[in-house]
Amino acid sequence: MYNPPVIAEILFAATMWQSDPPMPVPRSEVAGARWRGYVAVAGGFLGDGQSSARVDLYNARVREWERLPDLPVAVNHAMAAAGGARLYVLGGYSSTGARRDALVYDWRWRRLPPMPFARAAGGAAFIDNTVYVVGGIGRLGPARSMFAYDVRRKRWRTLPAPRPLREHLGVTALQGSLYVVGGRANGQQFATVQRWLPRRRRWQLLPSLPEARGGTAVGAANGLVVCAGAESAAGTSAAVYAYSPRSERWRRLPDLPTPRHGLAVVGEGATIHVIGGGPRPGLSTSAANESLLLTG
Repeated sequence: MYNPPVIAEILFAATMWQSDPPMPVPRSEVAGARWRGYVAVAGGFLGDGQSSARVDLYNARVREWERLPDLPVAVNHAMAAAGGARLYVLGGYSSTGARRDALVYDWRWRRLPPMPFARAAGGAAFIDNTVYVVGGIGRLGPARSMFAYDVRRKRWRTLPAPRPLREHLGVTALQGSLYVVGGRANGQQFATVQRWLPRRRRWQLLPSLPEARGGTAVGAANGLVVCAGAESAAGTSAAVYAYSPRSERWRRLPDLPTPRHGLAVVGEGATIHVIGGGPRPGLSTSAANESLLLTG
């Protein structure tokens, strides 16, 4: 296991990690989102390398798992977002390659107009009636544009992608802005962090992560952007970092008990949930479900 040096101070206003009931079926390269008070985990690789169509819901209030109907197609490396009481699952890889699918769940799975191009290994977030799909692998390598779906007009548009182009990155929404964290491309890991300001339609460069990392994910909790998970040739990383828009600083949280990559990182109130993922580089799976309460 790779443990990077401590190059940012520990965020003191956090409890220790809690082990929660494991995900019903171990998976990696999953998509996660907060939906109607649940943590939704969709798709992913199974231990035998096959893709999964499962969608599992974790109810932190009662510490129990429930199951939604399966996706219409089994996928890995998909993207997920939620808003307006609906859950969206986008793109990913299936047995036929990268996909353009845009699926929405509102008591049953429906197909929306497909994305302009196939996309996998990116991230998604919902802001102001718009689903954003950022980064990932496109037709010719790292995706060169960001997609935005207007849920009212029911149409897609393309917007500038954050530079450098990258995939296996973290994407989340906080306070009306879109955050893009880390990622990798062509064998290079990035510490780059950017924020998309929808009203200004531009990217803003933010302080870099304390370490470059790919295979990561981010979520928003208690006014912070929390980044967990990473993989490199050295192994998987236990380091967890939190960015405060108020102080414009990254700080280090207590290490993740089960280091992994290709995981779901989802915030709910003041709690960050880290679910699934691979404990070893490459194809490996976990049912780990760990949470951290941020109290500051």
